[in-house]
Amino acid sequence: MSLLSYENIKKILFKFDPETAHTLAGFGLKSLAHCMPLMRHFKNTYFISHPMLSQRLWGRTFHNPVGLGAGFDKNGEYILPMPALGFGFTEIGTVTPKPQRGNDKPRLFRLVEEQSIQNAMGFNNKGSHTMLQRLKKLYFFDYPIGINIGKNKVTPENEALNDYETLLKAFRDYGDYVVINISSPNTPGLRDLQNESFISALFELAGTITDKPILLKIAPDMSAEDAIAICQVAIDAGAAGIIATNTTIDYSLTPNAKDFGGISGALLTEKSYMLFRELGRAFYGKTLLISVGGIDSAEEAYRRIKAGASLVQVYSMLIYKGPALIKEINEGLIRLLKADGYTHISEAIGADWRESK
Repeated sequence: MSLLSYENIKKILFKFDPETAHTLAGFGLKSLAHCMPLMRHFKNTYFISHPMLSQRLWGRTFHNPVGLGAGFDKNGEYILPMPALGFGFTEIGTVTPKPQRGNDKPRLFRLVEEQSIQNAMGFNNKGSHTMLQRLKKLYFFDYPIGINIGKNKVTPENEALNDYETLLKAFRDYGDYVVINISSPNTPGLRDLQNESFISALFELAGTITDKPILLKIAPDMSAEDAIAICQVAIDAGAAGIIATNTTIDYSLTPNAKDFGGISGALLTEKSYMLFRELGRAFYGKTLLISVGGIDSAEEAYRRIKAGASLVQVYSMLIYKGPALIKEINEGLIRLLKADGYTHISEAIGADWRESK
């Protein structure tokens, strides 16, 4: 095992509290971005580009379907090194109009035995202006970038639309898609915006500001019936896709949970899949679907793809398994596609529903 293997790096990082470890990992990623020979080495090692996995979505090429989920790169600091970790796209944020510190510390916890994370970060970020300045410097960066946006904590619920309007205007010329985040459990009242009237008004407003794809990200803690109804309203109002799911506040999943914040990682896997499956049943072929939540293997990613996902995202499991996981998922997808007689990932997307008809 190399001294620079992720298992050895993880042993060091896990000696620190999770938020400090995240900062140290971020410093390493930013350092990597300034060393092109090392960047090339990592990309040659982990990045999988294969004709069976390449897709043209929203006018951009996604060389593989595995992206980084929102929350890891809150301020757009690690965009450049992400392909070196194997990701086919990245999603930055959640970014708010104004900078905010987030919730009080400690607010990030490892559930090591369950390979999960519990966070109550509260949209800590440096604000839209800082993010915008970083994006302006990314000339000729041929790599899909999503921007996840949310309201400031101090913004009253009845003024939330103004925050999203500000953000949509700020980023109308940047990124390849925008995600409306009203599903984090860590901003008081945010999930209350997961209602039909607000979502309809928000997506109709977005259509007057930008022609970029706007997606809705939903929580896993609602009934399938409610989730389908809300997503249908968003699609009818112009949403270009749905991301499912955010973290869960179902603390019954483990006796080790805190009574605040959202749980992600392996504990979320089945809960996220079951809701996503219902959304796939309802919306496959009608909008683009992205699945996120406890994806830890090629088999799990393939399960989401067959249920309707064009893309999948990873975050918490990256912390436990490192960039080798992204390579394993992409190589495993090629193997699974071939085993089922498919020549391209598009043939597997939504296969559960085509086969059931």
